[in-house]
Amino acid sequence: MQEQIRNVAIIAHVDHGKTTLVDSLLYQSGMFRNEELDRLAGGQHGLIFDSNPLERERGITILAKNCAIEVERGDIRYRINIIDTPGHADFGGEVERVLSMADGALLLVDSYDGPMPQTRFVLQKALENNLTPMLIVNKADRVDGRPAEVVDEVFDLLVSLEAGDDALDFPIFFCSGRDGWCSEEVDGERFDLQRIFDAIIEHVPAPPVEVEAPLQLRVSTLDHSEYVGRIAIGRIAAGTLSAAEEIKVLSEDTAPRTARAQEVHLFEGLGRKKVQQVKAGDICAVIGIDGIEIGDTIACAKEPMALPALRVDEPTLHMTFRVNDGPFVGRDGKYVTSRQLKDRLDKELERNVALRVVQGDRPEEFLVSGRGLMHLGILLETMRREGFEMCVGMPRVIERLVDGKWHEPFEHLVLESPIDAQGSAMALIGERRAEMIDMTSRAGSDMVHMEFKIPARGLIGLRTRLLTATAGRVISHHSYLEHGPKAGPIPRRSSGSLIAVETGQATPYSLDALYDRGTFFIEPGDQIYEGQVVGEHSRDRDLEVNVVRTKKLSNVRASGKDDSTNVRPLKRLKLEEALEFVVEGELVEITPANIRIRKQLLKESDRRRAGRKARNES
Repeated sequence: MQEQIRNVAIIAHVDHGKTTLVDSLLYQSGMFRNEELDRLAGGQHGLIFDSNPLERERGITILAKNCAIEVERGDIRYRINIIDTPGHADFGGEVERVLSMADGALLLVDSYDGPMPQTRFVLQKALENNLTPMLIVNKADRVDGRPAEVVDEVFDLLVSLEAGDDALDFPIFFCSGRDGWCSEEVDGERFDLQRIFDAIIEHVPAPPVEVEAPLQLRVSTLDHSEYVGRIAIGRIAAGTLSAAEEIKVLSEDTAPRTARAQEVHLFEGLGRKKVQQVKAGDICAVIGIDGIEIGDTIACAKEPMALPALRVDEPTLHMTFRVNDGPFVGRDGKYVTSRQLKDRLDKELERNVALRVVQGDRPEEFLVSGRGLMHLGILLETMRREGFEMCVGMPRVIERLVDGKWHEPFEHLVLESPIDAQGSAMALIGERRAEMIDMTSRAGSDMVHMEFKIPARGLIGLRTRLLTATAGRVISHHSYLEHGPKAGPIPRRSSGSLIAVETGQATPYSLDALYDRGTFFIEPGDQIYEGQVVGEHSRDRDLEVNVVRTKKLSNVRASGKDDSTNVRPLKRLKLEEALEFVVEGELVEITPANIRIRKQLLKESDRRRAGRKARNES
């Protein structure tokens, strides 16, 4: 039976249903028993492809993944390689590096939201890679859906991106990924998702095949096995590759070197199978090449020719990672030294192409740059679960010097807000130097759609304040727009910190006496050290407090328990909230069991001395 290949990526904004649709395609492919897939499903949405523990906890896709589905049509067997990509703007690097393996793209758009900021980003990257788009309007059965308008908005978006005539003549499907049906017309006859497979076969071109040409394979992603080491994954652009074949590894940074491909694997279903040979157009895994990196070219040993290296957009945010030098260091974690921290960051660089790491001002510090707060937050959360202890400083945007002037990154911010909360939302955004681009109201809804151009530093801490001001009813999304001339000052935090002045155990008696001073991050019984930030002050200045003070007992006082002790409910900060909270001179201490905020200088006398020095120098 003749075999043909189709390589297609699924791209969309976050929460528009990419992974849910991929799961439904797996169920209807006929390659698996339902019980087999049911065992693999998990997480808050019961998804198969979101297999990473953090993905299942947060309900978002973080890592790009691919699978192979075989479909027979007549006497031809089609191998459809489906690549699922993240939808959050902070993980755009994952999208950029895997789109080079595809020849077409399924553009998924919510029937109510329409094109959103990340939709524009991923579609632009798909067009830059000359991918053929197919439009899937997902959640077409939503009561408040507007599928016909969404199709027009996608067409306008393609025109604004200067897409070619072929891209503008895209096939359209109206689907429900959750329920597993599709239709070719709004409110038309519903079919199963085999129609999607037929459309991929018809509209997505087969990969350009040059079987007789010298071997070329660009590494797009890496996997790792404790038994065989590093595994290079990519699409063969030309030639063939056999197991045990001698090859050349071409890299931008190092001289060409000879290696041997010990094994080659093809993707089959959700796994891989060992084969003797793979050919041009196949997405495959190559085992046995030590030191291979993303972007390297695996080439023919006799006629080595490199493919263009992968290019991804530059980071927009950086933070200082440093070893934990607090009093409680080593109580929770296994890895606490600067050497262990550096080795872990170097390992992350191997597969996280959007990350940058440089040495800091001191040997125990590293300046880590990424696409956004969530991008770096996921890295920190992964490291703390692996047993690392570290401290990180305040997030800062990365500025560029253009024609003698400093330019900062600006983001495209989209808000969906109820009409009665619109004023509160706009007041918060206005003080952060945002410019309104558009404002419309959704037909048949009490929601207002607003778009802004806002400095990236204005987004730090904005989401929490928006949710507080609108009682959790606002929905916000953002993506990188451009670098522009630096805007004016932006308020970072309107409140000060409550700083512990003694080490010990927090007591109800002391917290009761400080009830009206602010909101606390600790509760009675927690171990506290000097210099730790134990709460948020109700005023705009820092306040040193004693939270370990105990009630003095004497024969004058009445005996009995402190039944009247009144302790304000604590505010337990999550990792991203702590990163948004810290200001200059503060650090987030991250351990496997705790997330604390502390002053960089723990002793009050040291902080006063540093303050006097800064005032004298200014």
